[in-house]
Amino acid sequence: DGKMYDAYVIYPKNHTSEANFVEYFVYQIMPDILENKCGYKLCIYGRDIYPGEDAASAIEKRIQKSRRLIILLTRQLINSKENAYDQHIALYNALIQNDTKVILLEMETIGTYGKLQESLKFIIKQQGTIKWKEEHTVHAQSPNSKFWKQVRYHMPLTCSP
Repeated sequence: DGKMYDAYVIYPKNHTSEANFVEYFVYQIMPDILENKCGYKLCIYGRDIYPGEDAASAIEKRIQKSRRLIILLTRQLINSKENAYDQHIALYNALIQNDTKVILLEMETIGTYGKLQESLKFIIKQQGTIKWKEEHTVHAQSPNSKFWKQVRYHMPLTCSP
């Protein structure tokens, strides 16, 4: 299918205390489970987009070369006044071009989805979210935990732990 990645990961990139866990999750836990234990290939901004590359076109190319889109929903991502460019491009590809399947990971209790942009509300209404709960941190490294099984269910078929 000409795709290089199984999923492009979108996460809040501001450096706040709650973002520390999200960054740890994105750079450590996700690659450990999905890449090392399940054989998927993720595209993570800051790891797979290189310094000196034109970020906008690099993001666009990487998203187009990804089979799935994983968005980490956090209060920080929702309350951010500046919507991330990668999120805009990704949701455009997913909804308008019907090109990419979206996987929403709710990393903390969001409560009401009122502040979400309409495209995310639409996706949540269509398919819901996969909720990360504190108890998952005990089994964070297990690809057979309920959370990771749900994520793998939405990923392309390649994983056999």
